Amino acid sequence: MSRLRTLCLFISLTGGLVLCGCGKGPEPATSPEATTTPPTDSSPDLVKISPGDDVQKRVQEELILAEPGTIIEFEEGVYEFTQGLSLDVEEVTVRGAGMDKTILDFKNQEAGAEGLYITSDHVLVEDLCVRDTKGNAIKSHSADNIIYRRVKTEWTGGPKPTNGAYGLYPVSSENVLIEGCVAIGASDSGIYVGQSKHVIVRDCTAKFNVAGIEIENCHFADVHDCLATENTGGILVFDLPDLPQQNGHNIRIFNNKSVENNTKNFAPEGNMVANVKTGTGVMVMANTNVEIFENMIGDNDATNIMVIAYQSTGLEIKDVNYYPFPETIHIHDNQFGPCGSDPGKEGGTSMEDLLGKPLPDIVWDGVVNEKKAKEGQLPEEIRLAIHDNSKTGGGDVTFGNLGGLDNFENPSKDLISRDLSAHAGEHPSIAAVRIEGVD
Repeated sequence: MSRLRTLCLFISLTGGLVLCGCGKGPEPATSPEATTTPPTDSSPDLVKISPGDDVQKRVQEELILAEPGTIIEFEEGVYEFTQGLSLDVEEVTVRGAGMDKTILDFKNQEAGAEGLYITSDHVLVEDLCVRDTKGNAIKSHSADNIIYRRVKTEWTGGPKPTNGAYGLYPVSSENVLIEGCVAIGASDSGIYVGQSKHVIVRDCTAKFNVAGIEIENCHFADVHDCLATENTGGILVFDLPDLPQQNGHNIRIFNNKSVENNTKNFAPEGNMVANVKTGTGVMVMANTNVEIFENMIGDNDATNIMVIAYQSTGLEIKDVNYYPFPETIHIHDNQFGPCGSDPGKEGGTSMEDLLGKPLPDIVWDGVVNEKKAKEGQLPEEIRLAIHDNSKTGGGDVTFGNLGGLDNFENPSKDLISRDLSAHAGEHPSIAAVRIEGVD
């Protein structure tokens, strides 16, 4: 492999040493799987790294010297770092021997906002663990066609606000695949995808995070066959103001288990997820065209599914282009376990006052765009639609409409509705997300 690339060093705004390769390589391959062809031991593109002295310097050097096609392979062992790492070269694979065998340990990290920061396209990260970072574990920004496969992120000291905010954190990207990953202990979101298009999160596990899995301000995303458990909230689909990409839409949440998400909210004060109620299975806020189906959701202390407008957070909206209402939300063919037995945490008491205890399986704040509503009802084509859900052990699926913003300010049980018949319609199924090269 040529080692004649010009090198540059600069100090990042976060205070960490960031190492970058200057200059451009060849055009990236068209498939996000282009980096996954296994090399042979004699391949000039394979760089093997073993634990030992000067690992910080050795790894950073290889990330700088990498060229398109390079595979950086960590052997089994624990690698201790004091600074964050970065990669800006396209078509690079960063690989370990397994998420429980190759450990990138940042417990003594002194600089850098992430453990690993990626800003290049067609990158594959697989079979390793990043643990105890000062900030986020792995962040990728504007990195299209990126794959995280069998990667673990963890803070080993248990849930606490001093943990890093995000485990896996791709943002502002197209074609994102996260599969077979595990995220534990993030003080914001274990697996977070933000402001991205064409996203697949599958076969992942999120435990002991504030938000287990969060899809925020994304267009076209599938989350399926995942386990979210022992988080504050299991799976979140949010759209927020003041961000470059808004109007989150076409999101499918299906065939997941979101159970026992009752860890007390430990997000630092001021974080958006600090508003998530302990014991929330699935939460949708201000998105359009979200389909939630064929999931197992239960044993969540507040509610199994919550659907709200942004106004229900009590936060001011200054962004004139932001649309704060959830519309065309389709909830069907889910199986619900018990919920709502202990909702009096992080604001759950007000819901309990209005709805009684236990809280229903599905709670909607009742906030609608009055410009679109007629006699308080939205047109059928954008109305909340609920059908064909079932309860473990039998019984009726329960529902509560909190009655809208006026009822939050001057609570009256007269405005509460438990009638599911107004939401008995259906919406067309959302098409599956397709990423070229990904089955």
